[in-house]
Amino acid sequence: MAGIYIHIPFCKKVCSYCDFYKTSVLNLIPEFISAVKKEIEIKKDFLKNEMIETIYFGGGTPSLLSYSQLMEITNQIDKVYNVSNECEITMEANPDDLSEEYLKSIIQYTPVNRLSIGIQSFNDDHLRLLQRRHNSLQSISCINKAVKYGFSNISIDIIYGIPGTDLTIWSEEIQNVFDLDVQHISAYCLTIEKGTLLYRNAEKGYIIELPEEDIKYQYSALCELAKNYKYQHYEISNFAKEGYISKHNSNYWKEKKYLGFGPSAHSYTFTTRLWNDSNLRNYILQISNNSLATNSEELDLITQYNEYIMISLRTMWGIDALKIKMNLGEKLYRSFITSVNRYVKTGQIKRNGDQYIINEEDWMIADYLISDLLIV
Repeated sequence: MAGIYIHIPFCKKVCSYCDFYKTSVLNLIPEFISAVKKEIEIKKDFLKNEMIETIYFGGGTPSLLSYSQLMEITNQIDKVYNVSNECEITMEANPDDLSEEYLKSIIQYTPVNRLSIGIQSFNDDHLRLLQRRHNSLQSISCINKAVKYGFSNISIDIIYGIPGTDLTIWSEEIQNVFDLDVQHISAYCLTIEKGTLLYRNAEKGYIIELPEEDIKYQYSALCELAKNYKYQHYEISNFAKEGYISKHNSNYWKEKKYLGFGPSAHSYTFTTRLWNDSNLRNYILQISNNSLATNSEELDLITQYNEYIMISLRTMWGIDALKIKMNLGEKLYRSFITSVNRYVKTGQIKRNGDQYIINEEDWMIADYLISDLLIV
């Protein structure tokens, strides 16, 4: 089983916090579609006819594509790859793109069966700070419309740690989240990345980052409310109702193969990683010349070990020590056991047979625990 990711790099407006590859040159969309279709064909042997169980349109803003453009891509994937009849097909979307007409077209004409909607906040001041194109009323309206027209698997993104968020505002925010009764929630801590408008504004003192204690409180309050509403907290940033864990993201965390199309998209097997050039024009040019704008690296045993630790300890499934022993060897297995035992003794990591899992209450310091278990 494997997954496919398609990076749609187009945005009408660049959000102040975003450091993903994107472009506002929308007139290149037709050329991009042609290039992606060609890349899908060029890479046809990469997965060796493995069954495709997930397809994910990420961005950028995939909801800028028309339903017919989405169909061009999915039809090409279906033509070239072995796609499961039960394939989870996700499209990221901005609330202001989800008109009634657009939603009806997506549900009627495309195989997309899961929406991931970039809500980010229900506070209009925060949305302006993040330079989102929508407002809070559009957020609520688009979710109601998506349900109305037949979407039964909806995920929303929410951001915590936004400057200016006090306890009252955050309580209102998360109550709005759970009142919507969606199937899946992804909650990310705002990070102020170099090169973004938010970073420049923070440097100039226009915004002040929240104290770490406030951020911890917001995360803890979110986790507690999620538990009350019967959401499964299956990864540090992700919560799902029973039966609605994201298959695509879970494939990443369970180290299944995936294939990426579009500029900046990554592909992965257990021993190799490939990534496309983060330049749309160069990507289109190279694909048109039957070449790939791709870089690659072979993953040695230590890199494979470190990646397994970094990915798996973020989840409720944790680390399978026997998997380290079987796939990476006795030496790395013993190194892991020696390192992890100190946190088993403190109770921060639970051991259940060969499984090692970070306690949910310690997920806020997961980065520290994980980094200490890596081999540098």
